Amino acid sequence: MQPSAPHSALLSARNVRKTYHLGKVRVPVLRDASIDIAAGEWVSIVGSSGSGKSTLLHLLGGLDRPDADSGPISFAGDELRAFGPRRENEYRNRDVGFVFQFYHLLPELTVLENAMLPSLVGLGRFRWLLARGELRERAAELLKTCGLGHRLLHRPAELSGGERQRVAIARALINKPRVLLADEPTGNLDEKTGGGILDLLASCHADGLTLVMVTHDASIARRAQRQVRIADGCVALARE
Repeated sequence: MQPSAPHSALLSARNVRKTYHLGKVRVPVLRDASIDIAAGEWVSIVGSSGSGKSTLLHLLGGLDRPDADSGPISFAGDELRAFGPRRENEYRNRDVGFVFQFYHLLPELTVLENAMLPSLVGLGRFRWLLARGELRERAAELLKTCGLGHRLLHRPAELSGGERQRVAIARALINKPRVLLADEPTGNLDEKTGGGILDLLASCHADGLTLVMVTHDASIARRAQRQVRIADGCVALARE
């Protein structure tokens, strides 16, 4: 059974297939997986380890490509596979924001510089010099909203795990994406710290951001408006 589809999907996958090749061995992960996500919706994707949760998230975000015989993945009605290289990079950098379990911050940069990074992609030095004040101000304001106004000049090694994840969330939001894709955003955190991260994500969703979150934790998944489960390479309604 496939999940019920919202009337107007911002992000959509139809009969998506993904197979990995390990030497001569074919490992099918997704088999005809379909999902529709409405603008402003919060959807949790759940499933057992290795079920393809993260694979689906990466395909939705354009970080990976489906099989050649796969059905389409679309954003705002446009198929991702029809994007040229420039539009594909713009989609990953501007339309979608990513939050991962292990933060992926650059250790040599400050908190402020890490948060600014996506806004610098595609800017030449001249445009960066013109815009740097505005970009710094936006990054600082986002970090303040994330509770890190006192940490702007610190480096990742000086932060707790929860603080690092807050930097990663600010970085994901810097370009004002329409969709935030979060892959186990609390998986590396204790329950209390993870709860704070979920509260922050809930606040972003309340402001209108579309949120798609992969989690293995049923209590976390229940915070979403809708849950879907990946089983046998397909997407189904999750059971409580």
